Amino acid sequence: MTTASMPQTSAPTSSPDFAAIKARQQATWASGDYAVVGTTLTIVGESLCEAVDLRAGQTVLDVACGNGAATLAAARRFCKVTGLDYVPALLARAEERARAERLDVALVEGDAEAMPFLDRQFDAVLSTFGVMFTPDHARAARELARVVRPGGKIGLASWTPDGFIGQVFALVGRTMAPPAGVKSPSLWGTVPHCEQLFDGAAASIRSAHKEFAFRYRSAAHFIDVFRSFYGPIHKLYGALSEEKAAVFTAELTELIGRFNRSGDETVLIPSKYLELVVTRR
Repeated sequence: MTTASMPQTSAPTSSPDFAAIKARQQATWASGDYAVVGTTLTIVGESLCEAVDLRAGQTVLDVACGNGAATLAAARRFCKVTGLDYVPALLARAEERARAERLDVALVEGDAEAMPFLDRQFDAVLSTFGVMFTPDHARAARELARVVRPGGKIGLASWTPDGFIGQVFALVGRTMAPPAGVKSPSLWGTVPHCEQLFDGAAASIRSAHKEFAFRYRSAAHFIDVFRSFYGPIHKLYGALSEEKAAVFTAELTELIGRFNRSGDETVLIPSKYLELVVTRR
């Protein structure tokens, strides 16, 4: 058999090293201080609790809870709440907030893709801009479905690809390529992707597109806050040369200007997100 006639075989494709990717992500979210940004998102947790229609006394899990926006919102509704995150410093921030409001919550260090909870343990599971950043979307969705009882609800708030934060993610990806084989977190902000993730586990899926308004003193103020405290942006600036950092700042400033609706030097940016409620089969 000649070389020309030999059957062609494609090179084996290796799957992403999710463990290594997750370790880097954990370090990224532990950098800066996400709580500074997370505190501004409190209204999203409140809205999600209303969308899920929580009842007093229900057992609720907030996955990738950060500094506790949805955790505290559920606790204010007299639910029995557990917050899960893999960044201890953020759990400490959530604990500070709970203590200040005299809310009784349990905070657990753990991985959203391998949660330390029993099957069907919770009446409701929530996540606001958290589980969307897991590297293995399918595995994370299976875990969300696993720990919810039949008839229970999964409530998610995720940035959409076409909204402001989705476009910020896209800019970050163009500036520094993400790990090969890892899907964009913004896919969680699309209904078809979520329907695929929860196929077979959902009795029903209800969705609504909403907006969160970012309000800052100026574009420079927004960039300074995110550069200092928002892990992915904080890490990105730390990895860029001075010249590339200046280019990124200029591009981000232009993006802010394109979405800004304030009409003056301040920043008022409505950023689209998908609010999704899955009722467990």
